[in-house]
Amino acid sequence: MKNTALTETHKMLGAKMVPFAGYNMPVQYEGVNIEHETVRNTVGVFDVSHMGEFLIEGEHALDLIQKVSSNDASKLTIGKAQYSCLPNDNNGIVDDLIIYKIKEETYLLVVNASNIKKDWNWIQSKNDVGATMRDLSEDYSLLAIQGPKAIEAMQSITSYDLSEIKFYNFVVADFAGIEHVIISATGYTGSGGFEIYCKNSEVKQVWDKVLEAGANFGIKPIGLAARDTLRLEMGYCLYGNDIDDTTSPIEAGLGWITKFTKNFTNSEALKAEKERGPERKLIAFELDDRGIPRQGYDIVDGNGKTIGIVTSGTMSPSLSKGIGLGYVPTIFADVNSKINIQIRKKTIPATVVKLPFYKN
Repeated sequence: MKNTALTETHKMLGAKMVPFAGYNMPVQYEGVNIEHETVRNTVGVFDVSHMGEFLIEGEHALDLIQKVSSNDASKLTIGKAQYSCLPNDNNGIVDDLIIYKIKEETYLLVVNASNIKKDWNWIQSKNDVGATMRDLSEDYSLLAIQGPKAIEAMQSITSYDLSEIKFYNFVVADFAGIEHVIISATGYTGSGGFEIYCKNSEVKQVWDKVLEAGANFGIKPIGLAARDTLRLEMGYCLYGNDIDDTTSPIEAGLGWITKFTKNFTNSEALKAEKERGPERKLIAFELDDRGIPRQGYDIVDGNGKTIGIVTSGTMSPSLSKGIGLGYVPTIFADVNSKINIQIRKKTIPATVVKLPFYKN
């Protein structure tokens, strides 16, 4: 089990540690609901240093990225980031990721922790253009400072005007006494804030100064359990739950990051799927009665016939009702459609809704 540079710090803070994607990670400190509400209302800080970072450089860096990713990275300018995915050859997804344009001919790819080796091997196998690839995952840490008070709370520890950083933009600037860190606004919670990329040797100083600067704003360390409930309230896909090697970006509702203005891995098959329409779709639903939907529960029709499966589900701390995502045949996917969730021996009625669940 790998540790992040802050593992001992989390233990000292009383975090409950669990294995996650091969890392020893804090799942919660005070409790999921308290931590969730902290991010929604004030500001919290996550250690997400288990994420992977690849640097793709050189004259043909963009060529490689265009070949392996579904979105159009040629639209990126320096200081901008882009959500994308890596399609496989079988209408599935190798991973979803964020691509940062650091400078001309230099891109940073941020990938999911559980897929670091798989993604690296996949991209490398497609690199017949001679792009330079470097895996920085073991050397860099990542903190996510999230919540409506994030700008106000963190402004005192950087000379850069944080309010200038728009969503899916980033800067390289001083932060918490460290000269060159990436400050990025690509949050996964829907409540605003920043991600800080720095070296492992620097992250303890950054963590301490973040908690110090945020003390008057009620900042708290937040675990992965609240990160999951926060992202689910926004309807953001989680790799391994809502998307994987068997789900296409079209059926997952990721057509908006699948650009057919260029050729990329499996683009012809995905284009054909988009044109004819997918057979199933990822839907969002809210339970009409009490209950908590969980990953793996069956979705059934009015006759009790299984029509799909829940991929993510929880009791929403913000809405106080059961919410979830799942795949169903397209005929059941329209907003306001009625479905049912099989929760043990009970069949709970649910309604298909439009995302996000949480509207701030």
